[in-house]
Amino acid sequence: MRRRDVLIATGRTVAVMVSTAIGGRTPVFAQDPSSSAHALEQRLADVVAAYDAQGNHRTGTPADNASAEWLSEQVRQWGAEPTLEPFTLSRVDPQSCHLRIGDRRIDGVPLFDAAFTGSKGVRGKLGPLGSDAEIGLAETEPFALMEPRKEQAGPLAQARKSGHKAVVLLTRGARPGLFLLNALSFTKPFGPPMLQVSNSESEWLKERARQRADTMLVAQVGRTTARAYNVTAKIAGRDPTLAPLVVMTPYSGWWQCASERGGGLGCWLETMRTLAAAGPERDCLFVACSGHEIGFLGMDEYKKARPDLIGRAHAWIYFGASIGARRQPNLIHASDAALEQWTVAAMTKEGLDVNGKAEHGTVPRGEIGAVHRGGGRYVAVVCGTDVFHNAADRWPDEVDVAILARYASAFAKGALELAQKRG
Repeated sequence: MRRRDVLIATGRTVAVMVSTAIGGRTPVFAQDPSSSAHALEQRLADVVAAYDAQGNHRTGTPADNASAEWLSEQVRQWGAEPTLEPFTLSRVDPQSCHLRIGDRRIDGVPLFDAAFTGSKGVRGKLGPLGSDAEIGLAETEPFALMEPRKEQAGPLAQARKSGHKAVVLLTRGARPGLFLLNALSFTKPFGPPMLQVSNSESEWLKERARQRADTMLVAQVGRTTARAYNVTAKIAGRDPTLAPLVVMTPYSGWWQCASERGGGLGCWLETMRTLAAAGPERDCLFVACSGHEIGFLGMDEYKKARPDLIGRAHAWIYFGASIGARRQPNLIHASDAALEQWTVAAMTKEGLDVNGKAEHGTVPRGEIGAVHRGGGRYVAVVCGTDVFHNAADRWPDEVDVAILARYASAFAKGALELAQKRG
C-alpha cells in the first residue's frame, strides 16, 4: 500500500473514532516519533479527517460546539491551555425552503442575511432580475481567488436593491451543485427573501423565467437563541514586554468544509505545537473563531474583549480558506512589504511557489479584514477551490496532505522566527 493510501486509511479510522467519542476526548493525533514529513502528514490527516467527521459546521449548532470541545483537546495535547469563550446568537434554522412551479418542487437554502417568508411564501410570476416580475431570477458570481468577495457583488448586490418580492439565486461554481453564500450582513439583514438553488437547475429555471411562469417561493425559517465559542490559547513568551504574535483561523462554515477550514486548522495546530516546544521570546496568542459564515461574529467578540490588540500585536498570521486543497493556486495578502517578504521566504524554504500577491492596502477576505481596518500588521494565506461552500468539500477527496504539510511546516517555522525576534 502506498504511503498516501496509508494516510487516508488511518485518517478515516480516526474520523470514525472522533465522531463516536468526542465526549470521551479520544486522542486524534497519531504518535509523533520523529519530525519527519511522514509524521507531519499523519498528524494533519488525522486533524482533517476528524474535523470532517463532525458534520455540518454551521455556527452555534451541536456539531459546531462539538468541534470547539474537540479543538480544545487538541490545544491541550500540544502544551497550551485552551479557553472556550462563548458568545450568543440568534441562529437561523431553515424549515420549509423551496420553489414550486407547476408540479415541480426545487429545494434550496435561504440567504441568511436577507428577509425570510412565512409558511405561505411569496407567489407571482418568475422573470429575469430587474424585470417587472414579482419573483426575480439571478445567478451569483462564483468564488474567485484573485477577487475577494466577488461572489457578494454583481447580481447579488443588484438583487438586494431590486423591487422584486423575492429572488431565486442560481449559485454558480466550478461544477454542478449548490454553492452557498456567506451572510456578511447577518446582524443587519436587508433585501427581499432570496432562495439559493443548485446551478443544475439553471436552464430549466431560465426557460420558466422567459415564460413568466407562476411560481411560489418559500423561505421559512425558525430562530433559536444559541451559543457558540471561540477557542483561544496563549503560549507565554520569555519577555512579556514584547508585542504579541497572534495566530488566527476560523473553524465554522457551511457543510463539512474539509479543505476550506480543515487545512487552516491543521496549520494552526502545527504552529502551536512548534511554538510550545520551542518556548518563544514574545507571547503568542491563538484564536480559532466560530461565526465565520455569518458575518464573522466570533472575530467581533474576540476584538471586543481585547480592544487594543489589533494595534498592539507585533503581527497577525491568518490561515484562510482551502489551504492544501488539491491542485489549487495560493494568494498571500500582507499588510506591508516586510511581512510579504517573510511569507515568501518561509514558503520558498518548503518548496511552495507564491502564485499571487494581493496589493498592499486592499482589504483581505475573512476575519483578518478587521485587522486591516484597525491598522494592524498581518499576513493571510488563502488557496483556490472548486468546492467553495459546497457539500462536496470532503475528506479525503479535496485535500492534498503532502501539500498541506508544506504549508503547515512553512508557517510553523516562520512563526517561530517572528516569535523569537526581539525587534
